[in-house]
Amino acid sequence: MSKFKESFKNPSYLQSSLTLLLFFASWGVWWSFFQLWLTSESNGLGLSGSAVGTIFSANSLVTLIFMFIYGTLQDKLYIKRTLLIVSAGIATLVGPFFIWVYGPLLKNNFNLGILVGAVVLSAGFLSSVGIFEAVTERFSRLFDFEYGQARAWGSFGYAIVALLAGFLFVKNSNLNFWAGSFFGLLLLLNLLLWKPKAEKIASKEFEDKQAESSSVPSLKEMFGLLRLPQLWAIIIFIVFTWTFYNVFDQQMFPGFYTSLFSTSAAGEKMYGTLNAIQVFCEAIMLGVVPIIMRKIGVRNTLLCGVTIMCVRIGLCGFASSPTAVSCIKMLHALEVPMFILPMFRYFTLHFDTKLSATLYMIGFQIAAQVGQVILSTPLGILRDKVGYQSTFRIISMIVLVAGVYAFFILKKDDQDVQGDPFIRG
Repeated sequence: MSKFKESFKNPSYLQSSLTLLLFFASWGVWWSFFQLWLTSESNGLGLSGSAVGTIFSANSLVTLIFMFIYGTLQDKLYIKRTLLIVSAGIATLVGPFFIWVYGPLLKNNFNLGILVGAVVLSAGFLSSVGIFEAVTERFSRLFDFEYGQARAWGSFGYAIVALLAGFLFVKNSNLNFWAGSFFGLLLLLNLLLWKPKAEKIASKEFEDKQAESSSVPSLKEMFGLLRLPQLWAIIIFIVFTWTFYNVFDQQMFPGFYTSLFSTSAAGEKMYGTLNAIQVFCEAIMLGVVPIIMRKIGVRNTLLCGVTIMCVRIGLCGFASSPTAVSCIKMLHALEVPMFILPMFRYFTLHFDTKLSATLYMIGFQIAAQVGQVILSTPLGILRDKVGYQSTFRIISMIVLVAGVYAFFILKKDDQDVQGDPFIRG
């Protein structure tokens, strides 16, 4: 608790926490209802499951390209905010883009709409989320604060807008996009106007050392990561876990959940409320999971996260009442922190921290996007043919197999964890 209180005296922690809160607020206020906007007949575009799968596949394809570029650029930029500011600029314009460009294009020129949307959404949100997280993690090591606590404020921001989003969506879906622009503007101003003294000093020191070849990772070092067998083992694990989580949670669950209610409006309001409660709990767990990692180790925490993922998706394949599915959804609050935090820490434990942004983008974010490119459309078609619940059961079995695979390929880390500042309580 004392460590938590001390964090509020650290300007770098406060600025990083506010940055994540505003970024996830700008993204979550429309992203939490993106699938419903695409499929809803009354408040959206009324697209089929296969069409939605195609959109998600295209988004993932463009996102993985941006992710590799962003990761390599950020490792060269070190802690400079250039990419974050670009993302914030796009977030500021998300409202006009959706209302006057993206929506009309998907209605009148579907293929062009997919392409334009994939570029904008990937550059502004789907790719940059990894950079926001990677930069914050790097700040946590440089400026001595707990990454998990800072990341929790991102979930807190998402939770606030998720509660708001359900009511806005039922009233007028355009309001969700305008709210995204509002939070995007606040994010942009935060990044431009607030730079703690310690960050300024660190940036200056980095610039002074840039002439030294060892201070900045070279492109050869970055591409050399692809020759590491252990990295490919992790990539395979991510593709068959986090990919299926994303397809389930983003592409299918919102529509499945709202279909359990007598009217779509009632389902959409309840989904927004449930999503907010779940993410509030997730924010709390992001502060607790580092303590769990200290007690049982990074590897074991990650295996627990995969187990919860398998159980949650599998149970949704059998439950049929809104109450039961709502209770199952709350497992999400345990699942995400117990997967993301140990996965991020696994990279910094077992790979070169100088390349942490590239490693995180390639090993985690890009791997998941590759999986989505390949699987989003087939799973969307499968959902159209056999229904949500049969698809969920299939996904759960695949995640179970991936969990068994992870048990054998993940390195033990207990000896590395003791006393590590990232996971101290």
